Amino acid sequence: MQAWRVHRNGEPSEVMTLEETERPVPGDGQVRVDVLAANINFPDALLCRGQYQVRPPLPFTPGVEICGRTEDGRRVLATPALPHGGFAEVVVVDEAALLPAPEALDDAQAAAMHIGYQTAWFGLHRRARIQPGETLLVHAAAGGTGSAAVQLGKAAGATVIGVVGGPEKAKAAAALGCDLVIDRRTEDIVAVVKEFTGGRGADVVYDPVGGDAYAKSVKCIAFEGRVVVVGFASGHIPAPALNHALVKNYSVLGLHWGLYNTKDPQAVRDCHSELTRLADEGVVTPLVSDRVPMAGAAAAVQRVADGTSTGRVVVLPSGAAR
Repeated sequence: MQAWRVHRNGEPSEVMTLEETERPVPGDGQVRVDVLAANINFPDALLCRGQYQVRPPLPFTPGVEICGRTEDGRRVLATPALPHGGFAEVVVVDEAALLPAPEALDDAQAAAMHIGYQTAWFGLHRRARIQPGETLLVHAAAGGTGSAAVQLGKAAGATVIGVVGGPEKAKAAAALGCDLVIDRRTEDIVAVVKEFTGGRGADVVYDPVGGDAYAKSVKCIAFEGRVVVVGFASGHIPAPALNHALVKNYSVLGLHWGLYNTKDPQAVRDCHSELTRLADEGVVTPLVSDRVPMAGAAAAVQRVADGTSTGRVVVLPSGAAR
């Protein structure tokens, strides 16, 4: 079979190579799955760079989430067991972690419905306890998990402010349903948020960026607001000033969604049921901006790493536009 392999750490476009490899063999409690679509996530780039919290042995195949079909015909969502990741024609996955793919979504959309949407749902509901009528500020609102947070924020009855970089991403964020879109390249985030909220600020901030995005967020956070720290796509990890949190009465909440798979797997399944319901009702639909054939995977991962992509970019091993 074909699979993308990483033999040394570095930039995805430089270290990912497409090779003929042996089909992976399932271990105890695992099943083999044919990959229908593999969604690209920022962690795939971090895996290539050797900067992710999980460091599989070299060589490995990146790709942390897929939509696939089991040997008994089930269409499923799965997180492949590294080092045999999803940018391959066949993967092995833990049987217990398989989730049914939402019927309302095609293969590419379904592949993008798992990690990003679960992360956004847990961030907004489990960690921030968002309430109808609150104001939600989403950084990287046209990106992978940001676009999910926008849709789920609207579904929760929040007023959503999306922060993006550039006019094309601004159009995408507006189409997703943002009530206000801020282009961080040309506008003052703090001033615009305060003006839009009548000086109150944002009740919830969803931050997958870190760095300057975090610094500006806490300058326009509301009384008893909550900042959900999801990741550091900027490459800069902020150092929160706890005295500032004290005097402004806001909370900084961390979210590592993967922990729920081991600490509370039932919560993951319950979340998937809720996301499936929202997909079936047409309330949320993953923004898939590009569907690339297997040969284009390395370049596509690099685009996600560089922050030039919009929404989700999905690899289709067969090359079909599914």
